[in-house]
Amino acid sequence: MNNAAVPKHVAIIMDGNRRWAKNKNKRASEGHKAGAKNLEKLCLHIFERGIKYLSVFAFSTENFKRDPEEVAYLMELLVSYLNKNFKKIIDRDVKVVVSGRREGLSEEVKKAIFDIEEKSKYAKSGVFNICINYGGQQEIVDASKKIAELYARDQLDLADINEKNFLNYLYYDLPEIDYLIRTSGEIRISNFMIYQLAYSEMYFVDKYFPDFDEKEFDLALEYYANRNRRFGGN
Repeated sequence: MNNAAVPKHVAIIMDGNRRWAKNKNKRASEGHKAGAKNLEKLCLHIFERGIKYLSVFAFSTENFKRDPEEVAYLMELLVSYLNKNFKKIIDRDVKVVVSGRREGLSEEVKKAIFDIEEKSKYAKSGVFNICINYGGQQEIVDASKKIAELYARDQLDLADINEKNFLNYLYYDLPEIDYLIRTSGEIRISNFMIYQLAYSEMYFVDKYFPDFDEKEFDLALEYYANRNRRFGGN
């Protein structure tokens, strides 16, 4: 695959962990653990394929409505991976950032986020964006509030705001998403990075995320390489 056919920014909605577990007569927690292990391997492969930015939907604001025991396990799993399991990605000179609202997260989770962002803040080879307590509409609202506050302090001229630099006011200044992948057969974006997805190619696959391995990702890249991105042109 030539470099022109490799997307710069890939986003993944990692769906199907609980259904994967149910199909194997396992607990939901085992599905989440299997998904996390898969992400640990897959993200390294993705950066090795030349992708510069990877965004993943790890935990939405709506996920807090799940069973409290499941939410507690997911938070514990997140802390474990942020503290220990993503060391290989940092060693590969990839910057790790976490998008989403900090409100509602425990002090333990917030500390794990702070620590991994500090450890990797000088990395130059790529950016791994993990969306936790995240919602796309909420991100646009928060960006709008940030702009309003700057304007109220006479630090911003509204005439200077446009579609491109609005990205600067989102949780992190990341480029628009070239390619969205969603696993488990669901065909919707579920409030995920909706501003950044404006011109994305999209790929929906029936595989549950724990089974979406390196081979499956390479098949998705082949599909992307055959797309003709016109950005509204003929």
